[in-house]
Amino acid sequence: METFQLIAKTFQGLEEVLAKELIELGANDIQIGRRMVSFTGDKALMYKANLCLRTAIRILKPILHFKAQDADEIYEKLKTFDWDSYMDANTSFAVDSVVYSDEFRHSKFVAYRVKDAIADYFRERDGKRPFVQVTNPDLLFHIHIAQEDCTLALDSSGESLHKRGYRQETVGAPLNEVLAAGMIMTTGWKGECDLIDPMCGSGTILIEAALIARNIAPGLFRKEFAFEKWKDFNQELFDEIYNDDSNEREFEHHIYGYDKEWKAVNIAKANVRAAGLTKDIDIEHRPFEEFEQPEEKAIIITNPPYGERLVPDDLLELYSTIGTKLKHCFQGNEAWIISYKEECFNKIGLKPSVIIPLYNGALACEFRKYEMFSGRFSEFREGGEKLDKAERPTKERRPLRKRQNIGEAATEGDTGNYNREDFETKEERLEYEKRRSRHDTFMQEQNARARKERAAKRSEGEGFRENFRKDDKRRDFKKGAERNDNKKGYAKRKEISAKRFAKGKEGNKGGFRKSKNKE
Repeated sequence: METFQLIAKTFQGLEEVLAKELIELGANDIQIGRRMVSFTGDKALMYKANLCLRTAIRILKPILHFKAQDADEIYEKLKTFDWDSYMDANTSFAVDSVVYSDEFRHSKFVAYRVKDAIADYFRERDGKRPFVQVTNPDLLFHIHIAQEDCTLALDSSGESLHKRGYRQETVGAPLNEVLAAGMIMTTGWKGECDLIDPMCGSGTILIEAALIARNIAPGLFRKEFAFEKWKDFNQELFDEIYNDDSNEREFEHHIYGYDKEWKAVNIAKANVRAAGLTKDIDIEHRPFEEFEQPEEKAIIITNPPYGERLVPDDLLELYSTIGTKLKHCFQGNEAWIISYKEECFNKIGLKPSVIIPLYNGALACEFRKYEMFSGRFSEFREGGEKLDKAERPTKERRPLRKRQNIGEAATEGDTGNYNREDFETKEERLEYEKRRSRHDTFMQEQNARARKERAAKRSEGEGFRENFRKDDKRRDFKKGAERNDNKKGYAKRKEISAKRFAKGKEGNKGGFRKSKNKE
């Protein structure tokens, strides 16, 4: 079967996790980029990638690479492209564009020129132009421009792959399914023990964890993929891949979810039922303040409120409670927490053993691992044993965390996975410290930029509200003046009317009788 290049898009910070998935799926020539991983494979692999990848947003198939310096040049080159291989005049289509270039400043204008090239190709030849359809088109094209390098690709996914199809309803600030799966896979958990989400919301982490534990493909719940409308779609091949459950496995442990809101509990239960996973997941109404030590070994993976879209009554008090409960009610286990604000992490009051940068939407977050143990950290080592004072490692001998990479070296802002392996040389340790320093600087800049943007928005909002209040005062003053004027005018009109009535009454006194007498 013919092989070709493919691109899997993802969130920043999940590139290496996605690369691992592709290796397990059998992809070749894997190269990690920013928010994407490119690879090669055949039609069967493209179908599997859409159906099985947990951390991919969409799968693109590049069909043309060229250079251009402006939108008109793009139009001329695409107008002569062989579009008949992919569509005809009766095919509906849409175009999406991503531009990183000093020459191309308007991505929408680029998309318009691509649409014009496709439409004019068929109109000039057949006298009929294909229909542009934004929602659910037969074909969706992506054009990516980096300076002068242009890549036109077909979207084989259609609707974003994070829309699994099992969600019946959500609560406020729901966690993206791709991010939830990426978080779970980052921990290395595959169902070896119980899993707990004490602030489960609509149950996304719970459901994604159950799918991972049973190795159920996340795309099974979707109604369709874009490649099913392509001219060369192989229905028999796709049915064979779709119906293959040979890699699914049994899950011998259990998954627990808790939330303090009854609405969230009911929504999570409905979503779990829709996914057919009620056997593996239990959900209860319970605030985190009532969290208790689990009977079996377990891992916590949770996404507490950040104070952005969801604002608890006391955000910092919530994180302080998290730290207290983990320390006293989760000994011998590990917890992974994603959050946004450094002051929230500080309130937890525990030292993380792993810190991984991840993006939740536009927020530069951190995913931190906390290992719970009895006693002091300096007395702790793997296996939960305590060391005698003479055996405790000195500061120089204490193991450092080392970054694990797949393929190319990770860039600033990418996800970093750390372990407890010792560095063999001083140079390796210094190199690690440099990378860590660059990462810390990057995160500080990201957080500072985000804080600045929020401050600007607040300032803009306050200015708007102030102007609005001033306008209200002006309107109230104007209305008051009008009311006063109306009152004065009414009094004056009433006075004039009274005078006229009195004068008319005086002048008409006995008039009726006189006229009657004349008759």
